[in-house]
Amino acid sequence: MDPLSDVIASLDGRHSLFSRLETGGDWAIDFEGYRHAKFGAVLRGSCWVTAEGAGEPVRLAEHDCFLVGIGRSYRLASSPDVPAVPAAEVYGQPGGPPTRWGTGSETVLVGGRINLEEMDTDALSGILPPLVHVSATSDAADTLHALLPVLERETTVHRFGSALVIERLAHVAFVELLRAHAARDRDVWGPIPAALSDPQIGAALGLMHAEPGRRWTVDDLASAVHMSRSGFAGRFTELVGSPPHDYLLSWRMRIAAKKLRATDTSVAAIAAELGYQSESAFSNAFKRVTGRSPRHYRQALSV
Repeated sequence: MDPLSDVIASLDGRHSLFSRLETGGDWAIDFEGYRHAKFGAVLRGSCWVTAEGAGEPVRLAEHDCFLVGIGRSYRLASSPDVPAVPAAEVYGQPGGPPTRWGTGSETVLVGGRINLEEMDTDALSGILPPLVHVSATSDAADTLHALLPVLERETTVHRFGSALVIERLAHVAFVELLRAHAARDRDVWGPIPAALSDPQIGAALGLMHAEPGRRWTVDDLASAVHMSRSGFAGRFTELVGSPPHDYLLSWRMRIAAKKLRATDTSVAAIAAELGYQSESAFSNAFKRVTGRSPRHYRQALSV
């Protein structure tokens, strides 16, 4: 299991927005915090970014990129001490013509938001810092640098297919920012990678991932990896961060959520595939984890 790939799989281009800002002089813009990932890049010039909970403002040089933690408000400004206006007063329709603010066009920024599925949003909320800053001089920024000239062209003049190209580039930029952060912080994805590398606990996780619908018991898993029941349960909880049954429930619900959003498989069929003897038992478990019934979860995706 690759936690990053699991999150990336939930990217939904239909709800991804991208905008270009050209500005100059003294300016500052406040952006509210929402439950989606926000990122940006400086195509030309420089500015300052201040993110809720991140401490002191950070200067963004030309070709620097940044990612704001989910739910965090933030400010972009020519200088940290310039009074700010709300973004709603500045921006037109996202994905439309470039927005111009201030005087001149000394600084050009592109930025966007990426909507993720609810559980993946919660996962990222717990591991992303308030602000990820990727300097233009960083080795991790190589791919991002290659994207910037294309973004410059596609956001300057809207041509046939520009919206689709920008959408795909936004996804790639988002992934590269996550990669850059993960390369900087090896523990960013929490305890799972370490658990997978443990011979016995990794083997148990492999069994659950391979057969999530099986009625696994702690005894079954402990026996399969040649450990005592108590030794297995304690070590699993220590390395994974939750007991085996709790982890298996979470894993099943992630599988269910992906099937609900990506296929037309019936709720009853998903329940049976994941080892539930009744649709109602599965629905209760799904609601307990996600806060919504499977049917309401699927209906919300079509809105």
